[in-house]
Amino acid sequence: MGETSAIEWTDATWNPIRGCTRVSEGCRHCYAETLAARFSEPGQWGHGLAERTSKGARWTGRIDVAADATFLAPLRWKRPRRIFVNSLSDLFHEGVPDAVIDRVFAVMALSPQHTFQLLTKRPERMREYLLSSGPDGEPREMRWMWESAERGWRDELVRAPSSPLPNVWLGVSVEDQAAADARIPLLLATPAAKRFLSCEPLLGAVDLKFIRSLNRGAFDCTRPVDRRYQNPPEILPAIDWVIAGGESGPGARSMHPDWARQLRDQCAAADVPFFFKQWGEWLPIKDRDQHGFNGWAMIDHLPQQDGMFRAGKKRAGNLLDGRQHLEWPDA
Repeated sequence: MGETSAIEWTDATWNPIRGCTRVSEGCRHCYAETLAARFSEPGQWGHGLAERTSKGARWTGRIDVAADATFLAPLRWKRPRRIFVNSLSDLFHEGVPDAVIDRVFAVMALSPQHTFQLLTKRPERMREYLLSSGPDGEPREMRWMWESAERGWRDELVRAPSSPLPNVWLGVSVEDQAAADARIPLLLATPAAKRFLSCEPLLGAVDLKFIRSLNRGAFDCTRPVDRRYQNPPEILPAIDWVIAGGESGPGARSMHPDWARQLRDQCAAADVPFFFKQWGEWLPIKDRDQHGFNGWAMIDHLPQQDGMFRAGKKRAGNLLDGRQHLEWPDA
């Protein structure tokens, strides 16, 4: 956790919980899993969360809740910033109790100066949680308010938090078409101030289908979710932002440039902000001149595959067809 972050599409990270398990192909080279295994010795923050195995780093499935000093950190940060929630976990992991999620949302409700970017690979539980009532039937936003009052985080709330919280963006990870088809409909059917996609690592071409719809308005999030995008309602909720990027780190898989271009073009057609974070480790050989590799003889000795060469994350950069795409939605 830190008041600043090296992640290009956010300003800071906040980890009220730590620990996770793999759910899809996009998790194969999870940086959080690798970090937790690296710091898994007794007394280190990753102890018990992950371990080193003959097949590499592996989550154990254990979930840790941070101490209040970390859990309440956004309340102390006065300067407004974008905050990536749980860069070392998934808030909607099956091992995280609803009561802990209530605490996280209470902190976000009490920090309206910030914008919280909440990303999950478990949109089923996210939707279920945000549409559910408390155990006694009270609205979810009342749970957040009571959680705050009971813990004495504030003497009182100026007003009851609204649902959805206006400063919380909800997103899903989309690494390929299968993930898009499974997760995007659930995101669209979840109440949110803004919805976004993180197509990173991008492992295949993705047709976003409904992204061209600019219809906005009332939407019944309680209706059955059509995972195949069939029989859509007349008014669709919007995807407000798309992040894309290739994989980095040991064993990184290459991203075909056309996959990134297709996402860029779909976003442009729908007037949706597009953020191209990085190529990752690999660059197209035919585009090497655009990235400063012209005349660099050593390129012939670098690993190559499928028309790509391994340049490394820093050298590869984030130019797509010669320019950066670093767009954000309005806060």
